[in-house]
Amino acid sequence: MKQERRQQWVVGIILALGGILVSLPFVWMILSAFKPESEVMALTPTLFPEKWTIENFKNLFVNMNFGLYLKNTVVVVLWSFVGLFLNAMAGYAFAKFEFKGSKQLFFMVLATMMIPGQVTMIPVYLILNQMHLINTMAGIVLPGLVGAFGIFLFRQFMTTIPDELLEAARLDGAGELRVFWQIVLPMTKPILAVQGIFTFIAGWNSFLWPLIIANDESLYTLSVGLQLLKGQYGGNFALQMAGSTFMVVPIVIIFILFQKYIIDGYTISGMK
Repeated sequence: MKQERRQQWVVGIILALGGILVSLPFVWMILSAFKPESEVMALTPTLFPEKWTIENFKNLFVNMNFGLYLKNTVVVVLWSFVGLFLNAMAGYAFAKFEFKGSKQLFFMVLATMMIPGQVTMIPVYLILNQMHLINTMAGIVLPGLVGAFGIFLFRQFMTTIPDELLEAARLDGAGELRVFWQIVLPMTKPILAVQGIFTFIAGWNSFLWPLIIANDESLYTLSVGLQLLKGQYGGNFALQMAGSTFMVVPIVIIFILFQKYIIDGYTISGMK
């Protein structure tokens, strides 16, 4: 018993030290965002700022249009959540409706998971060009509305919902939309939580596609703006730390608050 406790203490200490080492650069980045540039470039670096300042964050919104980048990123995230419900609807259709070619169509959807996204960028770009959606917000959000992984995850979970429950609702006069909204969706909360977190992270970090499709700075997202910041203010490390902090901290907060849903969601999905 004592030996097991000693082993637990040793493992705990090792994990704690590993966690500190991994998080130290992240903590230094956040604290450096509140330092003046002279303090960041000092020969003897300090962990905590000697003089706290928020000028770096002010410069992001005054000189770098980060307010505009934030608005565009929020738009992308909101439309990504619309796509989340489209994924849920597609998963429901594949799970609970039998129609001609449904299995073949589902296999085709799964097959797209084996194709790297970079391969389809040129065809998608050409299609959007024919639709005159280049350099528009619609061109940024449309290609990412639905995804094969989300459809697959919802479909696998929704196959476990009893058909008798849905038939009973239909006999009571509920339409398909009401069945989906009031019965199916509440029963898929674990998967909705998991996909919601990943949808937020993907939308918040959207970089490559907005960079390709947008020629106007008014359509840039935060990730593109951060890269622009690196190019224009490459020597201002305090400002870069502020931009990186502004990008990373919301994701970390979301993950810390909802990480249990990720574990529970995948556990339930794997069990079922």
